[in-house]
Amino acid sequence: MSKSNILIAFDEYLSVTKALGTLTISSYLSDLEQLEVFSKKALTQLDTNDVLSFLASFENKRTLNRKLSSINAFFQFCHIHDFISKKIKIPMAKVPKNLPKYLSSEEIMKNLSLIDRSTLMGMRDYALILFLYASGCRVSEALNVQREDIVDGWLKIRFAKGEKERVVPLAPIAIEALATYLQHEQMHSSYLWLNYRGEVLSRISAFKVVKKYLGVSPHVLRHSFASSLIIGGADLRVVQELLGHSSLETTQIYTHIQKQNLAETMRSYHPLS
Repeated sequence: MSKSNILIAFDEYLSVTKALGTLTISSYLSDLEQLEVFSKKALTQLDTNDVLSFLASFENKRTLNRKLSSINAFFQFCHIHDFISKKIKIPMAKVPKNLPKYLSSEEIMKNLSLIDRSTLMGMRDYALILFLYASGCRVSEALNVQREDIVDGWLKIRFAKGEKERVVPLAPIAIEALATYLQHEQMHSSYLWLNYRGEVLSRISAFKVVKKYLGVSPHVLRHSFASSLIIGGADLRVVQELLGHSSLETTQIYTHIQKQNLAETMRSYHPLS
């Protein structure tokens, strides 16, 4: 199988079998092309030393791990389909876990109150930010939501990462804001979040909306959703299910918030503090 054909097959594997998003797939293919140019060999002819030589050029461990994720996925695909005889898998570099940045509900609601909701775009922006905070959606998931995906206050996330479908309840305030926006929106698309031309809102535009009013990226609202639940006493496994994490280990990054909240409570109320 030629190089171009094997990458086409890998592209299809990532899209259909692994259900990865277009941006992730594009990143994987770009990393593999970069590896091929660096090594000056066909990808199926590479060995572990070739891969290590390529990775040695990246000092940042997060960048290195991102490249390695693409490479390991490719060689796993090749091994499964017998395009290579020996499986290549290199362990990820250990990187310090950054604690997730999040906003309190007070911060979010205070900034939301500044949005001019007398205009359609203001109604949309207000509803979108509330929707992201109320659902814990990834922005890519939110932008793919259609009207039929919300029934009786429950949101079905059908285009979830890694083929996982999940259902989450939405807060009444978010449902009310969404209903107000849709009542005034006259373009009648099956999708919820549209730009002024009636086209599905892009990730960049959604980023600009959240950044404009909250000063953060949409993903911080996902962290804020999880953090609010943890601070409120929610079980970690429930938070895992709501976020759509395949592993509880991923969700455990939020446990520091729980500990921080306990420490603050002790300092505030215990007489010896």
